[in-house]
Amino acid sequence: MKVLINRTPCELPEGATLAQAVAASLVAPPFVAALNLQFVPKTQYDQTPLAEGDQIELIAPVVGG
Repeated sequence: MKVLINRTPCELPEGATLAQAVAASLVAPPFVAALNLQFVPKTQYDQTPLAEGDQIELIAPVVGG
């Protein structure tokens, strides 16, 4: 199935979870994840199923001032 990770198309197997998408993204921690504009707690990544066309944003904190 195709999903978007940080606006980049990604092919994942049917039945993939948010944890699998995070692993496929190779984004280094720390970050938070949003699925279709809804934040998902890290403890729920393994239990969050994905569907065709889902949009995943992995957002890193910005430090400075």
